[in-house]
Amino acid sequence: MYALVTGASRGIGRAIALQLARRGYDLLLVARSEDLLTALAEELSQKHQRQARLLALDLAAPGAAETVSTWATQQTDQLAVLVNNAGYGLWGRFEQLSLSEQQNMLQLNMALPVALTHALLPTLHKAPKAYILNVASTAAYQAVPSLSLYAASKAFLLSFSRGLRYELKTSNISVTCLSPGATTTSFADRAGMGAELQATANKVSMTPEAVAEAAVTGLLAGEAEIIPGVLNKVSAGLTSVVPKGIVEKIAAGIYEKYL
Repeated sequence: MYALVTGASRGIGRAIALQLARRGYDLLLVARSEDLLTALAEELSQKHQRQARLLALDLAAPGAAETVSTWATQQTDQLAVLVNNAGYGLWGRFEQLSLSEQQNMLQLNMALPVALTHALLPTLHKAPKAYILNVASTAAYQAVPSLSLYAASKAFLLSFSRGLRYELKTSNISVTCLSPGATTTSFADRAGMGAELQATANKVSMTPEAVAEAAVTGLLAGEAEIIPGVLNKVSAGLTSVVPKGIVEKIAAGIYEKYL
């Protein structure tokens, strides 16, 4: 059986691909960097004796979901796992960030996983048991000033995942949403965060490998939501009981003071 992972060239996506290979899945890997995908494919073959097929593509480009879904169905009719991992954040005040770049982020964080999921559901229905993993963030549980649109896009993905999970509850497909907290990836650099803020995040960061292990274990167990790490679970849980204004003030105190 095959698993398709978007944003597979680095970070959490790369680690998830390795975890799935350990569990016997062959991989369809999609990301922008062909060199990094090739290196990952070689590692999958050497460490886990699994086959990997590659598609180097800018996933924010128009028609990317159709390109990926067409390519995936051409590669195999045994797709059993879809991991919607591609995405990024932008740090800064909404009115000061480029609108076009923010719209590009929304395309990748929301429109792509929706379109790709819709296109590949018929293929996933053919598997004896299939899984969809949407990668959100602990930011999905609250508004985050200076990461306003990023947090909103992940809240959308969390809500979409839970709704789709219910719709598919009597089918062969299980839908899971992964919401990691700070992780030692290139997220902060891509988001444009300064060194001081990155240093603060690094104090509580998890490794991509730890996040991926929790993600794939929970996915195959059929969990609805996965929040790796005790601290992340506690902070996400508190957002449901602490008044929103206080939660937003705390978040602003962490992120906005470095602007």
